[in-house]
Amino acid sequence: MRARPEGGRGFWGRLRRDRRAMAGLCFLAAEVLLVLLLPPLLGLEPNVTDRAAGFWAAPSRAHWLGTDDVGRDVFARLICGGRISLLVGFAAAAISVALGVPLGLLAGYRRGGWEYWIMRCADVFQSFPTTVLVLCMVALVGASVWNIIVVIGVLGWTSIARLVYANTLSVREKEYILAVKALGGSTGTILRRNVLPNVISPVWAALAQRVGRAILSESSLSFLGMGIRTPQASWGNIVQYATNVTVFSDYPWVWVPPSLCIVATVFALQFVGDGLRDAMDPKYMPAAGLEEDRAVYRDTPEELRRLMEEEE
Repeated sequence: MRARPEGGRGFWGRLRRDRRAMAGLCFLAAEVLLVLLLPPLLGLEPNVTDRAAGFWAAPSRAHWLGTDDVGRDVFARLICGGRISLLVGFAAAAISVALGVPLGLLAGYRRGGWEYWIMRCADVFQSFPTTVLVLCMVALVGASVWNIIVVIGVLGWTSIARLVYANTLSVREKEYILAVKALGGSTGTILRRNVLPNVISPVWAALAQRVGRAILSESSLSFLGMGIRTPQASWGNIVQYATNVTVFSDYPWVWVPPSLCIVATVFALQFVGDGLRDAMDPKYMPAAGLEEDRAVYRDTPEELRRLMEEEE
């Protein structure tokens, strides 16, 4: 096997050459920095009423996106609401991964009763419409930020678990796993050191998409009046103003910016997820700029191809 050039066919080399993924990463990094740094730098106060500006004031130098129904600065609420929406997205996705990965590993490796009960639980969770199930759970536990994070995170474990389960089934009978078992390796050691590193790559790609789905779930809850409650801001409950026909038609500066933020963030996360999938798995080489990688992968003998995949 010839040596891999620095930055050539490695993970970071392939990811850097995926323009959509890099654009998504740059957008998300800029978005996170803005929602974290702008409030203290500009002194943004999302819940302060400006009586002088009045209600439903149009965008101006004092209020870049105008004011809402009680005279609060819409730009300040947009930026501070971004903190909440992004927190819900990333934290809920982390909970889904923390639950789904170990359950998927156990179901795929131990089989038997573990497989039956974990997969049947996943079937039960997936048999209900997600939005309806989230609405019911939030109605039971309350609509605080952390309750919403936990509900969305716990209900999102099934897709991660099924992904890990399917990959574990294909890995558990590999020669190196059988060799470790023959040498007396414990189940925990095998799962942690041998199985998990070989099944975790698709999870990183699914994680980005899971963040986007969590943001959409929070926005849907807030839009329906069951999510983040005012005066606390989130993109979802700012968009909720659009349910009023007058606001929808006469005051677009209130609901259009948060809507665009939601759409742009979800698209950026989708691009990042696709880029991670392509960079981690040689079978998904993107067409733009990776013809050499694809040719090397296609023309490599089967055994050498397998070793290349394991090195990736």
